Amino acid sequence: MPDFWEHPKEAQIQMKKIKDLQAWIHGYEDVEKAVEELGLSFDFYKEELVTEEEVDALYAEAISKIEALELRNMLRREEDKLGVVLKINSGAGGTESQDWASMLMRMYLRWAEKNGYKTSIANLLDGEEAGIKSVTINVEGDFAYGYLKSENGVHRLVRVSPYNAQGKRMTSFASVFVTPLVDDTIEVKVEPALLSWDTFRSGGAGGQNVNKVESGVRLRYQFTDPYTGEKEEILIENTETRDQPKNKENALRQLRSILYDKELRHRMEEQAKVEASKMKIEWGSQIRSYVFDDRRVKDHRTGHQTADVGGVMDGDIDGFIKAFLMEFAGNEE
Repeated sequence: MPDFWEHPKEAQIQMKKIKDLQAWIHGYEDVEKAVEELGLSFDFYKEELVTEEEVDALYAEAISKIEALELRNMLRREEDKLGVVLKINSGAGGTESQDWASMLMRMYLRWAEKNGYKTSIANLLDGEEAGIKSVTINVEGDFAYGYLKSENGVHRLVRVSPYNAQGKRMTSFASVFVTPLVDDTIEVKVEPALLSWDTFRSGGAGGQNVNKVESGVRLRYQFTDPYTGEKEEILIENTETRDQPKNKENALRQLRSILYDKELRHRMEEQAKVEASKMKIEWGSQIRSYVFDDRRVKDHRTGHQTADVGGVMDGDIDGFIKAFLMEFAGNEE
């Protein structure tokens, strides 16, 4: 097709499809190679050319690659391939909950870093004494939403609080909201007449134009649910950069993500009614407990748990993600 690149949007969609197919082919080839090497190593072991430990290492590598491909196969929905907007809100409880929200923020940033995802802080509201009241993080990269959709819900912390002089065991809550980060291949209709903008001076440390230039933007969108007729004002603030046009662009992208997510939730609800299956992402339900003193993190949906609390708080949450997808993702179709 000689004029392929003369239609950049269509070309981009086709190139994305090719990239997705190539990922599957490369994944299969990796698995095939690992299994072949394992078979050869077993033959070499019988001839005493390699050790049992070397065979075990190749076996573990082959299993890891097979499971990674199997896990990716759980992410078949259109939105799974997208990036993600991850918002964390501290619950009631002041400093303790705000500290917990900041710990969760660090956990997700570390997870993203370990998995090669690009992150940016779209908006951050600090706590009065410590921690954060809320944060919005954009996580960009293939399948970020597919993996992190497992994190949507209320996260519960139980620990001896460093902010309590009596050394009492405290329980804190923080909510995590996960929505797909739409890209240019997703059609979302935004009505310009329903949009309004405010600007404000961005706070924060450092920089000669902080609190002098109105680079922060506040977007308001008057949304009417097409299915229920309910009206609501969607409010988005963006202070990501010192460039006001860039912040407006980022806020619009978040709005498109929210509108896409609303349609997605409606589809999921309708689907759940029809299928009456056990799978339903519980938006807002308590999903996981982190009990520091007992060295236990447990997911209440899958029963998956670990004693490696430190590892989890450092971003090692793949076990929880995998358990969720293996149990529930197959029922989403």
